[in-house]
Amino acid sequence: MNQLTVTKASGEKAPFSVEKLKTSLRRSGAAEAVIQDVLQELEPTLYEGISTKKIYKNAYAILKKESKPSAARYSLKKGIMQLGPSGFPFEKFVAELLKAQGYTTEIGIFVAGQCVQHEIDVIAARDGKRYMIECKYHNQHTTKSNVRIPMYIRSRFKDVEMEPGSGQGEVVRFHQAWVVTNTRFTDDAIRYATCMRLHLIGWDFPTKAGLKDMVDSYGLYPLTCLTTLSKAEKQELLDMRIVLCKELRHNKKPLARAGVKESHQQGVLDEVENLCGG
Repeated sequence: MNQLTVTKASGEKAPFSVEKLKTSLRRSGAAEAVIQDVLQELEPTLYEGISTKKIYKNAYAILKKESKPSAARYSLKKGIMQLGPSGFPFEKFVAELLKAQGYTTEIGIFVAGQCVQHEIDVIAARDGKRYMIECKYHNQHTTKSNVRIPMYIRSRFKDVEMEPGSGQGEVVRFHQAWVVTNTRFTDDAIRYATCMRLHLIGWDFPTKAGLKDMVDSYGLYPLTCLTTLSKAEKQELLDMRIVLCKELRHNKKPLARAGVKESHQQGVLDEVENLCGG
């Protein structure tokens, strides 16, 4: 299996690493016996130049048969990509991750700056400090947030940093600006943000403290990870401003409103409990 060359989403060719695949399967919580079953069933489907997207799709299909909760965790990145097309579900998702870390949060708040009014995606506060958080949602995992994004956020931050009308500028409204994305940042974006003391959170940035690490640590999975709901049913729930699996625990009413058949609702609740009930 290790002798194959695979094609990344960018078109770049790279050696296939079975160890990386095992690591991603372990992160899903799959047992070692299940991982071996997945690898064994996956091997005949591999061929020279196969896309990483195809490998993921095949591995997910096999894992889904073996363990739905593991398949849901394995599809975390794809699930977050399905939190569109509006930005609100991702903003709520980010706010909930911060709440789990002891922050108080507000979503979509308008703040008067020294020059103009700004809508802040998420305002978070903890230990006497307030943070202005901009959420950059992308529906393609190859899309990176470039340096223009932290530059733009810094300019907004400078407008709302101080209380309007405080002539001496002594009252700080926000202590720091953050940018959170579900994909990655370019190297220039990271360098600029570090220089200007902006805090960045990406899919796997900072190391061991990125978005995927936070989700795993706090068990806050988006409902779009669930394998027992159709794409249309997930969208109906998102339209109701329901974003997290935990919001469905012991609660059939949203499922009924989303058009999920009564005979199917318990299966959804069982998957939710297995995924989020720890």
